[in-house]
Amino acid sequence: MSIVHTYPGHPLLSLSPASLHALRGALAADLGSAAAGYLQEAGYVTGVELLGAFRGWLHEREDATPEELPMADFSQLLGAFFEELGWGELRVEAVGGAVSAVDARNLAEAQPEAALAQAGCFMTSGVLAGFLGTLAGEPLAVLEVECRSAGHERCRFLVGGAAAMDHVFDEMQHGVAYREAASATV
Repeated sequence: MSIVHTYPGHPLLSLSPASLHALRGALAADLGSAAAGYLQEAGYVTGVELLGAFRGWLHEREDATPEELPMADFSQLLGAFFEELGWGELRVEAVGGAVSAVDARNLAEAQPEAALAQAGCFMTSGVLAGFLGTLAGEPLAVLEVECRSAGHERCRFLVGGAAAMDHVFDEMQHGVAYREAASATV
């Protein structure tokens, strides 16, 4: 049985976390590291659609647009929206420079028992890039730096423009902690 959430002009189909885990596992088994790109691409399209649904959901509850909200209110309402969909509650915060973080302690895509060697919430990375990039009116890059599937207490995604995120990634490759690298972005 599927559940369809309908927001003005934006019907959304629900998938169980187990379905998403099975999809990730099957793609990884068949495609190796290339699976990440396919999941991110699907996530991106999903994120764009979720933004449209979020606008309708927000208008019904607050009679506001995301752009009108202070960051604290946006973060709280975004978290409630994603939680209602079963995706998990998200929180957005600035981490310094030109980078923000999106945190999730109960992300549906995360699979702690998988004990992955590295972050693995590829679809969510795409969702955030599509959702937040479309909202910002410019492409945004997303990098998962903590993942419950890899033993962390939460999933944490850094979000910023391509130049800022390239800087963070390059610094991390040289052993710099992501917090330090993010705070040095402009």
